[in-house]
Amino acid sequence: MTTVALKRGAAAPRAKPRALRKPAAATIALPVSARALRRNIVIAILVLLAAVGVVVASLMGMPQRLWGDFIRGTADAGFEIRHVEISGTHEMARLPIYEAALPGSDNAMLTSDIGAIRKRLLAMDWVADASVSRRLPDTLAITIVERRPVALWQFQHRYEAIDITGKPLTHDRLERFAALPRVVGKNANLHVREMLALTAAAPTLSPQVDAAVLVGGRRWNVKFKTGEVLALPDTPAAAKAAFKKFAQLDAGMEPNARLLGGHFERFDMRLPGQMTVGGPAVKEALDAAAKAAKAPKQTTI
Repeated sequence: MTTVALKRGAAAPRAKPRALRKPAAATIALPVSARALRRNIVIAILVLLAAVGVVVASLMGMPQRLWGDFIRGTADAGFEIRHVEISGTHEMARLPIYEAALPGSDNAMLTSDIGAIRKRLLAMDWVADASVSRRLPDTLAITIVERRPVALWQFQHRYEAIDITGKPLTHDRLERFAALPRVVGKNANLHVREMLALTAAAPTLSPQVDAAVLVGGRRWNVKFKTGEVLALPDTPAAAKAAFKKFAQLDAGMEPNARLLGGHFERFDMRLPGQMTVGGPAVKEALDAAAKAAKAPKQTTI
């Protein structure tokens, strides 16, 4: 054992410094193995190459050809429009409906544009509404809501059947609509709803109406099947009231003295509370009155 003698006042001996250790090299633990990392890199490269290939193929038109081949394949497998079922038609021809439903060259069921087919159908004169649906694998179902003809429109020697909105529907085979009332004149078709409401005000008189002539685009002259003409006021409310009053007057007459039936030719009710009458019966009455006025007066004593 070694002892060190310390002198009073002497400094304590310094301890021998320890040798400094070198820090260990830093390491990072990867979440995947090196093998998995290499595999992911390879996959990323392949995906990039595939994307480049798709772009190149698009520029060369390959996707369109592949899509066309796919569609032809579905048609060959049975997914092709081979039947068109139509319901709801009564007046319109079916051939235009088939042409609207089958506009393409392949008519593949999966690519048929239902919205475009319906739009083409709605453009047809007779069609008020339409629905189109697929019934796989080969049937297209079409339901039509037809417009209903309510009158015949006569203008410039041409007749057309029209619906309640005034839309012309057809000018063919109009004999099937011979029982419908007629509206006559420029734009008279656009007032057909007003005319029907007018005649409906007097149900007993309405069947005797043959035609309604629009005068000046604002009022009606009603022509009856017996040949008489009734001139009505120019506002719908006044015209309806006058037509209803005329029906009451005619119904209140004796059978051999009715307003309609050949005694008169024209009635004018345009002025409120008045009716001007013209025709053979009026002329006969005026002639008789004139003769009576010219006859010498007899005096009695």
